[in-house]
Amino acid sequence: MPAISFQSVSKAYPSPSSSHGQAFLALDSVSLDVAAGEFFGLLGPNGAGKTTLITILAGLTKATTGHACVMGHDVQTDFAAARHALGVVPQELVFDPFFNVREALVFQSGYFGVRHNDAWIDELLGSLGLADKANVNMRALSGGMKRRVLVALALVHKPPVIVLDEPTAGVDVELRQTLWAFIAKLNKQGHTVLLTTHYLEEAEALCGRIAMLKAGKVVALDSTSALLSSASGNVLRCAVEGELPPSLQALARVTGRVVQLPAKDALTIEHYLAQLRAAGLSVHDIEIRRPDLEDVFLQVMQRAGRDMRGVP
Repeated sequence: MPAISFQSVSKAYPSPSSSHGQAFLALDSVSLDVAAGEFFGLLGPNGAGKTTLITILAGLTKATTGHACVMGHDVQTDFAAARHALGVVPQELVFDPFFNVREALVFQSGYFGVRHNDAWIDELLGSLGLADKANVNMRALSGGMKRRVLVALALVHKPPVIVLDEPTAGVDVELRQTLWAFIAKLNKQGHTVLLTTHYLEEAEALCGRIAMLKAGKVVALDSTSALLSSASGNVLRCAVEGELPPSLQALARVTGRVVQLPAKDALTIEHYLAQLRAAGLSVHDIEIRRPDLEDVFLQVMQRAGRDMRGVP
């Protein structure tokens, strides 16, 4: 039995821009299973349908067609059992301003019928760096500390399935390291983890298997190692002073001064460098590396975009 199962899940919303009442399809027949104990990544650009899929799993949104289950429990017909098996860390910073951190965790325990939970609450507070904030009102916490509390709230009833929706968005390096160390520990203990993130280096390091969504459809689903192996060639990475020539702009991934170009062989690399020199650009810190998950992600999204437009 999979820990998480989506079977032909679609979600349609009425389109306000359509005079014919055509629906906007946020999810289009998504089917995938996550095995018990997996650390699974769900990736995609903004608007791909990741959060919609998670809200359906959490029972907050009803699928137009299809079914979703948590630990064998249908999220609609067996909601209580499905919700009890699930802990969700949402993107948004949602908190109750009337309680301090410990009180919020005690009340959350009560929602799930968990009594005498003090030892686990203390472990959560210590593991997430919240021990010295236990008696601080939620309103007085920084954004990063509130994010830690959201993680603790999702885990307070010890769910076998943990869903993390952009858990490290806008947080510092210390929190990322603390969070991932704790989540990795829970995963090793048998908890299933479903992660959505735009930090693809995190997904590459943590996830054993990955699904990629685009426009509500699954466009890639495989082990992380297989996805990385599917990328062709190498990548030329260098620092460039000046604007790239037009012939390279469409190919390059540019972050400030750092330019990365797909290179299938040594001849292609030399061709790139010759173009940069011909444009009078100063090139530093040249490096040839294997493709990472970000390279794979961009290739998959570009290929999926062409397929959806019917472009060969």
